[in-house]
Amino acid sequence: LLLIHQPFADYPGTWRAMEKAVRNGKVRAIGLSNFYPDRFVDMAEYADIKPAVNQLKTNVFSQQWDAEVEMNPYGTRIMAWGPLAQGDPDLTTHPVMAGLAEKYGKTAQQVALRYLAQRGIIAIPKSTHIERMKQNLDVFDFSLTAEDMESIRPLDKPADFRWSHRNPELVKFLLNYDKQFNPDNKK
Repeated sequence: LLLIHQPFADYPGTWRAMEKAVRNGKVRAIGLSNFYPDRFVDMAEYADIKPAVNQLKTNVFSQQWDAEVEMNPYGTRIMAWGPLAQGDPDLTTHPVMAGLAEKYGKTAQQVALRYLAQRGIIAIPKSTHIERMKQNLDVFDFSLTAEDMESIRPLDKPADFRWSHRNPELVKFLLNYDKQFNPDNKK
């Protein structure tokens, strides 16, 4: 799986090169990362090979409902980065998550991963601890009820615009990263 990390610079050219890699049997799948619905639709409409995934910050606090609606017609799935809310303490202390963890005899993290799985979202949580890896896989022996799923939905928080790819200042920062942190342009 090859991904374009973000929708800047010549991403259409990069996409065409990735499509060529698929056609030549070099890779099996191609996708996007951090493409908000507007940029995603722009890419998907003109792509010969539709994106397999769009990797977005997706967890119980960032649920990506708008993105999912736009991606479904193209057969593109959300791949969550930060599926466990990047260690946000609210994940384990929020009354809804703590209550569901107790109800099912699971951890709040397992409930969060089960929530994403039931929505059809691909979630591969990062961990270097064997015990947590095992725990993260132990989410297929229970199902959240429709009521449980709806109780998690209101946990979705508005995105922080400062870190949005729609924030022109962030875009300028990302485009000029080499100039800012590598002034001699040494690779």
